[in-house]
Amino acid sequence: MELSVLVLLLVVSVSLAQEDMERKVFVFPKETNTAHVILRPTITKPLKKVSVCLRSYTDLSRYYSTFSLATPGKDNAFLIFFQPPNTFSMHINQADTNFKTDSETLDWRHICVTWDSDTGLIQLWVNGKLYPRKASMKGSSIAPEASIVLGQEQDSIGGGFESVQSFLGEISDVHMCDYILTSEDVQKALYGDFNGNVINWKSLVYEIKGEVLIQPKL
Repeated sequence: MELSVLVLLLVVSVSLAQEDMERKVFVFPKETNTAHVILRPTITKPLKKVSVCLRSYTDLSRYYSTFSLATPGKDNAFLIFFQPPNTFSMHINQADTNFKTDSETLDWRHICVTWDSDTGLIQLWVNGKLYPRKASMKGSSIAPEASIVLGQEQDSIGGGFESVQSFLGEISDVHMCDYILTSEDVQKALYGDFNGNVINWKSLVYEIKGEVLIQPKL
């Protein structure tokens, strides 16, 4: 029994990492249906307020997902999806809401998105700019049994990946909170002076699957 417990602990320690990722990025170098990063936050109750910020860099001209949160029965419980040239799609408990944004340039893009169940209000900031607010799924909640993935869209919880929806490029500065960010919070996140209380880039628990590289942020 003691030996089996030791082996299990060794396997967990090898497959999971907790790391300060400041000034680092995940690089997704190929279009694939396997490469992704699993994030392992501790969520103990249904989420009625959610905020997610992240930074990405890509030259993709097709649609792709950067952040996918799936729960049992809802593969798009909280999905950040981009449809070039300039449509941002936010899915909450399967319902999608689209935002027309400024045309992209080949540069790092910082986004923050918040959703408040009390009002249904969705707020989107891109590089610190707030777009017209919209609403979806008022009164609902996101189940705590969450699978969170970077770089792929989950078509089933923890899987169902398609290469045509995969992210190709770099992702950094991922933070998630169980409260609604203020404009001041968003500005802090934009300039790297912020820590999420559900997912914290500076204390990230993650697991890499497939060909994903950790590199210095240039």
